[in-house]
Amino acid sequence: MSIQTSLATGDPVAAVAAPEIPAVASRGYWGSVLRRLVRDPVAMAAACVILAIVLAAIFAPLIAPMDPFKGSMVRRLRHVGDATYWLGSDELGRDMLTRLLYAGRLSLFMGVLPVVIAFFVGSGLGILAGYAGGWVNTLIMRVVDVFFAFPSVLLAIALSGALGAGILNSIVSLTVVFVPQITRVAESVTVQIRNRDYVEAARVSGANPFTVVRVQVLGNVLGPVFVYATSLISVSMILASGLSFLGLGVKPPEPEWGLMLNTLRTAIYVNPVVAALPGVMIFITSISFNLLSDGLRSAMEVRQ
Repeated sequence: MSIQTSLATGDPVAAVAAPEIPAVASRGYWGSVLRRLVRDPVAMAAACVILAIVLAAIFAPLIAPMDPFKGSMVRRLRHVGDATYWLGSDELGRDMLTRLLYAGRLSLFMGVLPVVIAFFVGSGLGILAGYAGGWVNTLIMRVVDVFFAFPSVLLAIALSGALGAGILNSIVSLTVVFVPQITRVAESVTVQIRNRDYVEAARVSGANPFTVVRVQVLGNVLGPVFVYATSLISVSMILASGLSFLGLGVKPPEPEWGLMLNTLRTAIYVNPVVAALPGVMIFITSISFNLLSDGLRSAMEVRQ
């Protein structure tokens, strides 16, 4: 409060200072999405589980108690809780805890990488088809429809069988499976946005098509497509494990959850708990990605 002199009487009067208005930090759309996602306990629990699995796979050489390839036939199929093998041992006497940690590397790699590649390729094709329209849309979407004529599992098995077993061939097969699905979603969203007022205003202002797509279309399309792509990671992990289980993915003796299920299937009547551990890891990881995707989808919903 400051002291000023009255112009009418000449007496000093107190001048009341105007109250300060607190500056409110403006939050963008993605900031509000992140805030709602953090407040979702189920999504955060799933994210913590995924983070723990990823860190365990990355630092497997540091935290794994044994060599993942060293076995002992006299110590095969030890039960969970063994003094030496905490999670038991497999059919060749190799430590299951160590094998599960190392297997997470290939399982996560084969589950996430095809979806990432398909996200970029499918988004590009879908945006091109949706924005260009005409014969470009017809050509791209009719090719996509051909792939939709085959179930995802059968298509992945057929492609892997034709290309041969191996990690690279499995990734290529899964990428081909997911590109049409992401393309369909990206094209659908682009068609909806193409005729919006702000896109028309950008065209009328003289902006070239590349600028319109980059500034007005891309940001509005990638969000929904990204959410859909995250939901495909769990499917990708299951398909990748299935290919390894059938002998079309990772080759022995490399540790991978699907391959471990295959090699342990003969021990299910002797030690069912140990034989089921790779399947448990596949289930936990897949359901965690599903729950995180659901939470992200809910967080991106615009609430009025």
